[in-house]
Amino acid sequence: MWSSSFEIPVLMILGIILLFYFSRPRLPVKRNSSFLLMILAHTLTIIFDVHASALDNYYTRYPVTWVNIANMMYFIFFFIRAYTLFYFVATVTKDNLEKSVIIRNIVRIPMCLAVLVGVLSAIVGSSEFTKVIYYVDKDGYHVGELYNILYFVGGFYGVMSFISSIIYRKRFGRKREKYGLILYNLIILMAYVVRWLLPHLLIMDTIIVLAILLVYLAFINPEYLLDLGGVCFNTLGLSEHLEENIENFRLAPYGISVSDFVEMRDIYGVNQMEEGLIMIARFLRQTFPGGVIFYCRNGRFVILDKPNIDFEGKMEKIRERFRSPWKNSVAELYLSVGFVTFEMVEGKHEHEILMKTMVRALERAGKLEKEKFINVSEKDIKRVENEKMVRLSIESAIESSGFELFLQPIYDAKTGKAIGAEALSRIRDPEGNIIPPSLFIPVAENSGRINELGELVFDRTCRFIKDEGLEKIGINWVNVNLSPAQFIRTDLAERYAAIAKKHGVNPEKVHLEITEGATIDDSFLQKQIAAISEKGFKFVLDDYGTGYSNLARLKKCPFINVKLDMTIVWDFCKKPDAILPNMVRTFKNMGFSITAEGIEDENMVKIMSELGCDYLQGYYYSKPVSAREFVNKYAVNKQKEI
Repeated sequence: MWSSSFEIPVLMILGIILLFYFSRPRLPVKRNSSFLLMILAHTLTIIFDVHASALDNYYTRYPVTWVNIANMMYFIFFFIRAYTLFYFVATVTKDNLEKSVIIRNIVRIPMCLAVLVGVLSAIVGSSEFTKVIYYVDKDGYHVGELYNILYFVGGFYGVMSFISSIIYRKRFGRKREKYGLILYNLIILMAYVVRWLLPHLLIMDTIIVLAILLVYLAFINPEYLLDLGGVCFNTLGLSEHLEENIENFRLAPYGISVSDFVEMRDIYGVNQMEEGLIMIARFLRQTFPGGVIFYCRNGRFVILDKPNIDFEGKMEKIRERFRSPWKNSVAELYLSVGFVTFEMVEGKHEHEILMKTMVRALERAGKLEKEKFINVSEKDIKRVENEKMVRLSIESAIESSGFELFLQPIYDAKTGKAIGAEALSRIRDPEGNIIPPSLFIPVAENSGRINELGELVFDRTCRFIKDEGLEKIGINWVNVNLSPAQFIRTDLAERYAAIAKKHGVNPEKVHLEITEGATIDDSFLQKQIAAISEKGFKFVLDDYGTGYSNLARLKKCPFINVKLDMTIVWDFCKKPDAILPNMVRTFKNMGFSITAEGIEDENMVKIMSELGCDYLQGYYYSKPVSAREFVNKYAVNKQKEI
């Protein structure tokens, strides 16, 4: 006798899961459809299991054909369920097996063969022919010789699930997903073991529903992809949607961005702004009834809709709405809006690239004059792709110490000979071409790798000084740049002092350049410079004339040199005035030496030397060159006056 006492509660649990699932908006992605397919297969398996068990228990009351068909349907859905349990894993792991039609069909072969055997069991199974899964005769239900095919098929797809989970585990950024999938596989395995040990208890279905509940909580809960009170989807939802549909993308993206969002949030407060965003999201749902709305934070919305809609008309409708206040019982906001239109996406770009391009365009739109729009073209996407290449090149250079040390000489204005140098990093792309610093430095700062890169440059510079000896080269010091992100590190003094000590380099031989952008906070500036100066390092103020410094602030800091930014040097050489000469005289009276950057011809050398600059640097003397070339060119007795 089979006991089905566990099955009714299982069906109730499945009903509750579906109730919660359908009560919230759902993103049309494959993981959701595979989840529903898994629940459908499990539900039908339970129904036919209960039905077949009841008929098997009281087989004398029913025709043999009924009992036969009920058992056949149970085994068919048993095998289909085994496949859907694996298919869900393949979907959430984005298993490449599911992307190939040929491989996908090969993976389905065990299920199809087992289903075929199940059908044949109903047709030809009998006491005379037992090489089937089961057979039914006048004495009721009997297990056939091929019954263990159930465990073979279940085991096959269970192993496939484990393999997929292990191979693609790094694709999960959240622990709940990574560990949830492992636990899911273990529960499924336990379900098959329990069925093998206790075949007369219909408890396997109960255990499997626990696995389904687990993946619902770990992967499927619609709340994970919703924002603004469930009115629209979030950035994670947009990423999921783009990644899954990128190869056959048929929707056109549109964007709107609340202008000056941060300032507006500061004015109205977080709670009022949240209410306003919810009202905007609801309005967008009404305006784009066939579209999918995503909120990408900071007042930015992306709408995916059919490419042939009248977006101009909808844009005008949105403009008109923003000319009125967004008002409800707890909020009243006056906001303006910017728009983003996109050229049709053809599916040849990575979803991450499209995401970044969209968000960047929305950021720009939020800073435009109100009600204006930006059109995103292929050039914008290519620019983001190039930045990704630069980022990967930076990571490769840092991990393998593959960046190159370049040096640009600094000349004494009086003697015309090199007296110092500025250390610069150079990185190459996969083709071996040097990436301009104007490209890789902003990417390094935005990706959080500037600290590692800067420290590696400092380490390489110290090693260069140790190996080559500044006296042999005929220079007195080497300048090394500190980015604002490096400068604010509280352990900077200790780290740089330790590196200099490791190489046996006198810290006075390394001058640290900081830009005016790093000197906004007076108290921190003075504290940090004092801590680093105690270790023996000297400081140079770089790019003077582009930032926030004033004479009162400079007077408080022990700079030994001020480098005039090339822009003010060029401006003065083209159109002399009294401002720069007075500035130079003031700096020299304060005890600072002066370096003029951007020197490009002999006339500029003459003008800046007569102005009183102590040092000169620029392409007139030399472009930045590799460390080896620098040594060969500037070694003692090889220098000539310029």
